[in-house]
Amino acid sequence: MKASGVATNWREIDRYDGGAGWIAFPDEPMQRASHAFVSDGDVWLVDPVDAEGIDDFLADLGEVAGVVILLDRHRRDSAAFATRHGVPVWIPSFMDGVAEEVAAPVERFRHDLADTGFAAHEVVDNRLWQEALLYDEDGATLIIPEAVGTTEYVRTGTNRLGVNPALRLKPPSKLKRLSPERLLVGHGEGIHDRATEALQDAIEGARGRAPALYWKNLKMMLSG
Repeated sequence: MKASGVATNWREIDRYDGGAGWIAFPDEPMQRASHAFVSDGDVWLVDPVDAEGIDDFLADLGEVAGVVILLDRHRRDSAAFATRHGVPVWIPSFMDGVAEEVAAPVERFRHDLADTGFAAHEVVDNRLWQEALLYDEDGATLIIPEAVGTTEYVRTGTNRLGVNPALRLKPPSKLKRLSPERLLVGHGEGIHDRATEALQDAIEGARGRAPALYWKNLKMMLSG
C-alpha cells in the first residue's frame, strides 16, 4: 500500500492560484498526497512526503514558513522539511503524543494557523485516531488528511470522493457544514470543481455504500 525509499518520480497535483501539491510515489495504492499553500508570500507545507528535487519545486512558490501535521500518524517527513528550511512543525493542540515523535521544533496551535487565514477544526479525536482539517473560509479551500479521499480504496462507483473505510459506519457529519470550492485530501488528487457537492454526497452516502466498498476492497486484497 505504501512505497518506501527515495521518491524520484514524484508527480505534481492540485495546482491552483494559492498553491500546489504532489504525490511522491505515484504508483503506490495509498497515493499519499502532500500540499503547499501560499499565504502572503510564505509557503506552508501540510503532511509532506519528501522527494528528490521537491525543494526546487517549493522555491518557485516562495519561502517555506512552516510545516503542519493534521493527522497523528501523518508525521511523514515533516521533521526533515522543517529542519532543512529552519522552520517549526505546527501541530493542533488537541493532538497527544505527536510532538514527542517529531525531531524538530514544534509550535502548538488551537484554531488559527498563524496569520495564514486557515483555521484548524477537529475531525476525529479518540485514542486511536486524531485528525484535524484546515479550512480557509474566505478562500474556500479545505484540506482534509484522512477522513475522506479520492483513492480507489475509499470510493465506490462513480463517486469522486469517499469516506475512509474505518469511518464509514459513523462518518464525520460535521463536515457537511463546510462549503469549500476546493477540497485537498491526504490520499489522492484534490477536487476543484463542485467540491461542496462531492463532500455532501460522500458523507450522506457513506453508510449505504459501505458494503459495496468493503466488498470491493476485499476483492482488491485477494487479487493483489
